[in-house]
Amino acid sequence: MSRIEACFSQLKQNNRTALIPYVTAGDPDPSVTVPLMHAMVRAGADLLELGVPFSDPMADGPVIQAASERALEHHVGLHNVLDMVREFRQQDNVTPVVLMGYLNPVEVMGYEKFSASASAAGVDGVLTVDIPPEESDELVKALSDHQLDPIFLVSPTSTTDRIEAICSKASGFVYYVSLKGVTGAANLQIQSVEEKINQIKEFTQLPIGVGFGISDAERAAQVSNCADAVVVGSAIIKHVAGNIGDAEKMTQEVTDLLQSMRNAMDS
Repeated sequence: MSRIEACFSQLKQNNRTALIPYVTAGDPDPSVTVPLMHAMVRAGADLLELGVPFSDPMADGPVIQAASERALEHHVGLHNVLDMVREFRQQDNVTPVVLMGYLNPVEVMGYEKFSASASAAGVDGVLTVDIPPEESDELVKALSDHQLDPIFLVSPTSTTDRIEAICSKASGFVYYVSLKGVTGAANLQIQSVEEKINQIKEFTQLPIGVGFGISDAERAAQVSNCADAVVVGSAIIKHVAGNIGDAEKMTQEVTDLLQSMRNAMDS
């Protein structure tokens, strides 16, 4: 059983929803990332999503775009991200880690080499934002050959046929983008989210995580009532960006946010 499968299985037994925070690797400084990952786990994170910095993060809003830019200023690339996961695994061999990013760095490294390297480093899943399922067979095979879960996005505009196609390729969990727009957008409609989750569940037994637009404990709790996982990114990155140069204050603010979300979700 993979770490992701074991995580969701344990949560289901306890009637709890996964809390999945996102941070960009190397933001605002490479030395911050691994300690912050550990702090988020202590604050109640069940699974971690680690962003691979990229020069053209088209699915991300200005907050996470800026995070990528800060990381790239430190020349943080895919090899460095894998090193961070490897360092994280020295102390934590339980919490699943999913890499979230764009196809270009993976293609440059090569699907087979990337998959082998990611698996060896302790990565559990890979979410490649800009590869459609129709073009993903080669990557999915490489990931699956190395026991990595390929994770795909479903959007509010995904048709029934497309949802079915996406679910046929996915493993680990399915990521539902709850808004039409980029990360950090607003106007989350809980009823619409619940309706779409029910539609997705017609085609998969995998857990369904919801992200984009979850900025506080109240929204996290609302989404946790219909989803298997709540993903929070921009709200965390805002605390990172607001405390550059003060890692202790940054970590405390991120920890406080996650603990408030965890408490709201559990209550």
